[in-house]
Amino acid sequence: MKKLILPILLACILTSCNGWIIQPLPGPTPFLPSTPTPSIFTPTPVVIGVTSMPATPTTTVVISTDTETPIPAATLTSPPSGPSISITVLGCNTSIDVTHSMGEVTNAFVTLKNNGGVELTNLKVTLFALDEGREHADKTMELVALPVGNQVTVKLTVDSTYKQESAIQVEMTSDQGTFPREGLASCTDIGLFAPNPDALNTPIPNVP
Repeated sequence: MKKLILPILLACILTSCNGWIIQPLPGPTPFLPSTPTPSIFTPTPVVIGVTSMPATPTTTVVISTDTETPIPAATLTSPPSGPSISITVLGCNTSIDVTHSMGEVTNAFVTLKNNGGVELTNLKVTLFALDEGREHADKTMELVALPVGNQVTVKLTVDSTYKQESAIQVEMTSDQGTFPREGLASCTDIGLFAPNPDALNTPIPNVP
């Protein structure tokens, strides 16, 4: 029995020995080159049948700052309800009055316009001159009536100084009252624009 155990132990010892008395240190791990991590490309998936949301349209509101200019209403001026007269001296000329045994006389052509609201009756129009001499027969002209909206032109004459310009004034009275005088420092020579004698002392509609 002892002879059998001994050979078994010897066999175990021999099998466990690698031939080295001093065990060598373990060598370094063999170097293996690193393998790069392969890149993985994931393509963007294309989704069929899905459309992008449309952009919300922007509405631009234009506010006009122009304001309509109001058209002013026409102002109607009504004529005065009472008596009113317009006196205009159109001009003058001179002449020699042999009929009344006078020398040079001044003739003034005057237009009267009834701008009031009543008819003027029994009108008396008189011419005055600063250098007046004797009273002339045609110094004053009388008219029966001047209707509303009518005018009349008269010729008035005064005795004046020979070849001297003189200041004149025209006065008018009627049954409706006495009106302010119209005067000129020097009467303008009317020349060829003297009214037609046949048109004098006759009322006609007012001429603007």
